[in-house]
Amino acid sequence: RTCVAINAKLHIIGPITFSIQDKDLKRVGMDYIDNLKLEYYPTLEDFLSKHRNKNLYYITRYADEPYCQKDFSDPVKDYFIVFGRESTGIPHDLLRANPDRLLRIPMVSDARSLNLSNCVAIIAYEILRQQNFINLATSEMIKGDHFLEKEVTKNEKK
Repeated sequence: RTCVAINAKLHIIGPITFSIQDKDLKRVGMDYIDNLKLEYYPTLEDFLSKHRNKNLYYITRYADEPYCQKDFSDPVKDYFIVFGRESTGIPHDLLRANPDRLLRIPMVSDARSLNLSNCVAIIAYEILRQQNFINLATSEMIKGDHFLEKEVTKNEKK
């Protein structure tokens, strides 16, 4: 749902332990899923062969640089943010090979990790904030501007 809400493409790298069949995605994605842009890569090597020279960053607790210190302000660039499995994270060999592309989400010293979907939302919205939420609604579009005030006025007339 987050990817649809921010118009981002979801890249999933296998092998995975869950189903990405339409019926399973519809169950968790509600009515959003029809608009999901999804690309699946059977292996990490498949993903890297296609995106190795891009703006690629890895979110890991082993990084020293907080994500908010990275400049993501160019809305023309595509940024690829890699998150690992909740259980094992990103392979350590890959992290060691890319020390200048490691970013962390600050948290208390004895916490190991956060929920994956929360991490994705934190990083995605930081990138969007730096880009001034380009192409995203910053006011209520479905029910209209000033909906809360109009709702009160409507209820007072009853």
